Amino acid sequence: MSLSRLSVELIPRSADALRDDIAAVKQLLPAADTLNIPDLMRFPLRSWDAAAQMQPLFPRIVPHVRAIDIAPDAPLPGANQPGLEEVLVVHGDPPADLAHRTYRNSTESIIRRYKKEAPHLRIYAAFDPYRRAPWHELEEIARKKEAGAEGFFTQPVFDLKLFDLCREWLSGETVFWGLSPVIGPRSRSYWETTNRVVFPKDFVPTLEANITFAQTVLKSLATDKGHVYLMPLRVKLEQYLPALQAVLSE
Repeated sequence: MSLSRLSVELIPRSADALRDDIAAVKQLLPAADTLNIPDLMRFPLRSWDAAAQMQPLFPRIVPHVRAIDIAPDAPLPGANQPGLEEVLVVHGDPPADLAHRTYRNSTESIIRRYKKEAPHLRIYAAFDPYRRAPWHELEEIARKKEAGAEGFFTQPVFDLKLFDLCREWLSGETVFWGLSPVIGPRSRSYWETTNRVVFPKDFVPTLEANITFAQTVLKSLATDKGHVYLMPLRVKLEQYLPALQAVLSE
């Protein structure tokens, strides 16, 4: 059983921490062929700089770029970075530090800049079935495609019924389906309040239940060579990744 691509999202807390996490991914989840790295304001290491430093260890890396951080006359992050092939453009949340300057860019405007100024890069955009009405999100997907997006990374999914519905909506698109463990009430509350996630009534926030759900999704996507990214937040990699590698090795 195999996927077309399997990515693991790693937090760029520091270069040393990333090296340790990459070593763990290689050992625990050898099926992974890609990393994606978010750009988080609370850490000094920018995602594209992290990608440049880590490419000797893991050549396929997709850094996230926040559209609202890019000044109109500033160079695009990663545009001339040797070895970089892909970038995920997200809109970006307003920074907690008000001294951090942002700009009134749309995701689409930055995607267009990348397609014009760095046409060699494959550009991905985000899909989130929770933040607004589905028709609104699908209209935005169409705008992102028109701007030049060649694929999408989804907000993590936690519901098989919603997963199947979104799969139908995005049929024919290149989609990295997100999976992230939600362990305990605090983690569940984070997703509900920050990301507006609506969990199914039978959702159980335990490691075992989350692993079972992820295994089910992986098996489903492997039937048509789908794409997946794992976001192992607040869980040790050795507790989560080996069980997913096991199902991919069947």
